[in-house]
Amino acid sequence: MQGVFPLSNRLRHLLLHSLLLILILITSANAQTKLKITVESSIDGSDQPSYIILPADYSTTGKPRPILVALHTWSSNVEQKNDAWEAECFRRGWIYLFPHFRGPNNHPNACGSKLAQQDILDALVFAKKTYRVDASRVYLAGVSGGGHMTMLMASRYPQYWTAASAWVGISDLVSWHDKHAGTKYGAMMRASTGGVPGANADVDQQYRQRSPVHFLQHSLRVPLDIAAGIHDGHTGSVPISHSLKAFNVIAKAAKSVPVSAAEMKLLSTPQGRLLEPMASDLEKDHALERKIYLRRYAGQSRVTIFEGGHEGIASAAFDWLARFHTNDDGTNTDSNE
Repeated sequence: MQGVFPLSNRLRHLLLHSLLLILILITSANAQTKLKITVESSIDGSDQPSYIILPADYSTTGKPRPILVALHTWSSNVEQKNDAWEAECFRRGWIYLFPHFRGPNNHPNACGSKLAQQDILDALVFAKKTYRVDASRVYLAGVSGGGHMTMLMASRYPQYWTAASAWVGISDLVSWHDKHAGTKYGAMMRASTGGVPGANADVDQQYRQRSPVHFLQHSLRVPLDIAAGIHDGHTGSVPISHSLKAFNVIAKAAKSVPVSAAEMKLLSTPQGRLLEPMASDLEKDHALERKIYLRRYAGQSRVTIFEGGHEGIASAAFDWLARFHTNDDGTNTDSNE
C-alpha cells in the first residue's frame, strides 16, 4: 500500500517502550510496575525477553537510578518468581532487570554460551539507553545457575559491573558433571555442551568456555561476593567447593591467601568446622543473619560459607552491592571505607 512503510524491529521496540513509559506515569505512585520487554540480540537478531521493574517514583526526567541485573537459576527462565529480590530492589528505589538469557540450561544456546552472555549485555545496554540508569551503580547477582552466570559475566565482562553477588554458583562444569552424571543436571550439561567431558576436544572446549573457574582471574575490577550454605552439596546440588575454588582463583590473582585444601576438606564434610578459624571467619553479619563458618577476602572480593543450604539471601546480597560505586576513572570503590 502506497504511503505505508514497514517499521524496523528497533523502531517498533522504541515505540512500544514509549507507550509503556506513558502507562507508568499514570500508574499509582506506590504500585510496583513489572514490564515485559523484548530486546533484539546483537548476535543472531532474535527477540529476547526480559522483565523490568521501575521504582515507584521513577521519572524520565528524574535522578538516575542504580540498576540490578538479576539472573535466573539453572533450570528456570525469565518467568521465574523472584519475590524477595524484586521487593528489596523496589524498596531501595533501584531499577530491576531480569533477562531470559536463553532460558533453562538444557541446550547449546544456554548454559553460559556466547549468545546467553550477549543477551545479558544487550538487555543492560537497552536499559541504559531507555531508562534513567545511574552508570556508577550497575550491579549483578544470581543464585545457583544465576550464581554460575554471575561469576562468568563478572570475569568475562568486568568493565560493565560495579559489584556482583553470586550465591551457591557452579564454577566448574566438569566437576559438577562428575557429581551429577546420572542426574538431570548431567543430562542438561551434555545437551548444552555436546557430550560428556573428555568425549573430544570440541566438547572439552565447551565445558571450559562455560566454566567461570577458568576466567575469574580477570574479575579483579569487580567486587565479587561469593557465598554458599555449608549443607549445599549434601542436601543441595552444588558442593561448597565450587564457591571456594572460585574464590581461590581470585585470591591467586590478587596475591592473597587462598582457602587451603585442608580447610576445604574440613568444611565439605556434613558437620565439618575449621579447627583454627581466622578473625574474618568469626565476623558477624547482620544483613546475612546466619552463622558464618568461613569468610575470606581477596582484593575487593570475598567468600562466605554460612549456616544454610542451596539458597540465596537477598538482604545480604543487597547490603554488599550497595556499598560500591564506580568512580569517574572506572575503578570501583567501597563507600564504607
